[in-house]
Order: sequence, then C-alpha cells, then structure tokens
Amino acid sequence: MSLRTARAYREGIIRFLAHAQTRTVNLLRPGRDAGAVYVRSLETEGLKPASVRVHLAAARALFRALRWAGVTEADPFSDSKPAKDKVAPWDKRSPYSEDEVAALLAHAPLRDRVLILLCAHGGLRISEALALRWDEVEAGSLLVRAGKGGKSRRVTLSRTLATALADFRPGQSADLVVGGTQEAARKRLARIARLAGMESKGFHAFRHYAGTRIAGSLGLEDAARHLGHSSIETTRVYAKWADTALGNELRNW
Repeated sequence: MSLRTARAYREGIIRFLAHAQTRTVNLLRPGRDAGAVYVRSLETEGLKPASVRVHLAAARALFRALRWAGVTEADPFSDSKPAKDKVAPWDKRSPYSEDEVAALLAHAPLRDRVLILLCAHGGLRISEALALRWDEVEAGSLLVRAGKGGKSRRVTLSRTLATALADFRPGQSADLVVGGTQEAARKRLARIARLAGMESKGFHAFRHYAGTRIAGSLGLEDAARHLGHSSIETTRVYAKWADTALGNELRNW
C-alpha cells in the first residue's frame, strides 16, 4: 500500500468513527443498514463518487481488522455501494490545451520544463518521468524501463523535448534526469500554474494532451504505441477529446 493510500484510509477511518459517534453506531454490533446509511450520508455531504468509494473502502478495512481480531463478526458494508458517477471519465480528467501547455512551459525553470515535456510530448507517466535515467536517453528516443506493469517501451523524442534535454544535461552528474518525489513535483507544478495564471490539472493531464494530439493527427494506433497501451481500447478516450478539439478548432475558422 502506498503512503498516499495509507493516508486516505486513515482519514476515511477517522471520518467513519466520527460518523459512528454522532449516529451512536455500535462498532461491534452495527445495525443492518449501518453501511447504507453511512454511504448516503457521504453522498448527502456532496462528496464525489470517487471520494465516497475511498471512504467506503476505508470503513470496510476497519471492519476486516475488527473481524480479524475476533471482536466482531459484523460486515455492514458487504452490500453497500455508492451511486454511479454520472460524469464520464474523459470529462473529469481532460487534457491540457495547447495554450495551457505553452503557458506552463513559458513559466517553468529548465528542470521542470524537461519534466513537463517528458509527460506532454513523451507521454510519460509522472512516475516514469521521475525514474528516467540519463543512460536511457539516446539520440532521438528514450527507453522507459519502469513502465506500468513492469513493461518497457521506446519513446520517440520531439525536437522540443530533445533540445530541452540537451540544454539540461551539461553539468548534470546525477544518474536520474529529473528525479525527486511526485509530491515535490506536484507542488512545483502548482506554483508554475499560479505564475501562468491558471490552475494545475496535475501531471497526468500532460499524458492526456500527448495522446489527444497524436490521436487527432496520426490516429489511435500511433497514440497507443507512443503511450505504451497494450490495448487500443484504452486509447479510445483520446478520440473523444480529439473530436472535441476538432470542434473547437472548426468553430474558430
């Protein structure tokens, strides 16, 4: 379990315990509808379905621990489900626009410019970009060894990314190209976004930008190959965003 997930579970358990105290829920003998009531209360507070699922998972983990300890046999969340999310995945995690990427690059110092381009042009996940080593960067391409699921892939460099890497490399003695933690990188991106007068969408939106741009100009197969998708079905979301970008472009003609 990652540190981020552990923190989310801790917060979720604390939230459920506060709910149980307010509603006088007996943790060892909760009522049959205790799980459903908790889920509905979270939804009534206005939490998004994804957040409700996290809190629900934390509460389930709490009762698994109680059952493991032998203090109860209750499982009040076995049939509890949050309401379905009515917002499509592509509408929740839309890509950066061309202007947004340009604005962020204009305000980013060289190290973060390289990191942004690795994600926005190279299509790397933030974990892949931070783990990239200089010996994996070659003329015209780079090798992603720490890909999702342990898979590796070769990524073609854009001219802009290749130039940024060449400018950044002199004087670099570290093995890692960018390095550092995801948390630190996100804080730097948020600061850059504020300077650019916009809100950060996170690093994964750069990968979405790369997929959308390639899908719109070259097609889904090339987008899937560039991003390292094992199935083109995973890439189809970029067709939706590419269609949206096309519509916006045509309206400006």
